[in-house]
Amino acid sequence: MKSTVFEVVQTAADWLVYTVLGLAPASQAGSALNFFIYDTVKIFILLLVIIYGITFLRSFFTPEKTRAWLAERKGSTFVGNILAALLGIVTPFCSCSAVPLFIGFVEAGIPLGVTFSFLIAAPMVNEVALGLLYGLFGWQIALTYIAAGEIIAIVAGVVIGKLGMEKYVEEYVYQIKVGSLGAAGAAPTLPERLKEAWAGSVDIIKRIWIYVVIGIAIGALMHGWVPAGALAAYAGKDNPFAVIIAVLIGIPLYSNAAGVIPLVSELTRAGVAMGTALAFMMAVTALSIPEMILLRKVLKPKLLAIFIGVVGTGIIFVGYLFNFMMG
Repeated sequence: MKSTVFEVVQTAADWLVYTVLGLAPASQAGSALNFFIYDTVKIFILLLVIIYGITFLRSFFTPEKTRAWLAERKGSTFVGNILAALLGIVTPFCSCSAVPLFIGFVEAGIPLGVTFSFLIAAPMVNEVALGLLYGLFGWQIALTYIAAGEIIAIVAGVVIGKLGMEKYVEEYVYQIKVGSLGAAGAAPTLPERLKEAWAGSVDIIKRIWIYVVIGIAIGALMHGWVPAGALAAYAGKDNPFAVIIAVLIGIPLYSNAAGVIPLVSELTRAGVAMGTALAFMMAVTALSIPEMILLRKVLKPKLLAIFIGVVGTGIIFVGYLFNFMMG
C-alpha cells in the first residue's frame, strides 16, 4: 500500500528527531519536537490546499451573489446555523484552518453567527471521531458526542449572531477580496482564476504563518510535558468541579477530535466520567490556546472573549448534563 503524504511527513519527522538528533521516542523533548515538526508541515500543507481551494471556488461565487441569496432568506438565520453546523461534521477542517475559512465566509457575506456555527462544529465534530467513538464506546456515546457538538455550535452561533458583533471583526478581513474576478462583467478564464487563487493564498498565509507556528509550538510543549494522567488525577467522578477542571486542562492542549479520542478512552478507564471526558475532548478541539491565537488574528479581543465564554459555557453544561444522564 502506498504511503500517503502525511505518512511520508511522519516518517521524515521520526528520522530527523530520533535518528539524526538522537532523541528517545519516549522522551518529553523527543515527543514534543516530533509533534512540532510533523504538525507544522502537515498544517501548512492543509492550509495551502484549503486556502487555494476556497479562493478558487470563490471566484465562481461573488460576495454580491451570496449576499443576494441570503437576503432572499431573511428570517431563516437559525436554519443557516443548523446547516452550517451540519456542514461542519463532514468537512475535514482542524482548528488551525479557522482563519482562512473565517475570512472566506465573512467576505462571502455569510452572517457572522452562521459562520461561527461552522467554525465551532468543524473542529469539534467529525466523521472520523464519530467512527472511533462508536467502535470504542458504542452508538449511544457516539450519538451523544455528535448531538452535543451540534447543539453547542448552533446555540453559540445564534447567540453570537444576535449580539451584532460584526464591528469586532478585524477591519482587514472585510477588505480582503477572495475571488474578486467573479465580480467582473466577463467570465474570467481558468488560468486567471488559478493565478488569483494562488495570489490570494500567498497573501493570507503571509498574514497568519507566525500565528500558526506559535500555536503549534504551544501545542507541542503541552503534548510533551503535560502528563496524560493529569486529568484523571484532578477530575475524578467524586469531584463536583470535574467538568470545569477538564475544560481548563483541555484548553492549553492541541489536537483534533480523532487524535484526542485514544486519550478519552484511557481517561474513562482511569475513572473519569464520560461527560467529563467528552467535555475535555470538546475543549481541546474547539477552545485550544493555539486556535485562540489564530482567531485573534481575525477577531478583536471582545468578540474573542465572547466566543470563548459562550462555547466554554456550552461545553461545561453538556459535560454536567451527560454525567447526570449516565450517572
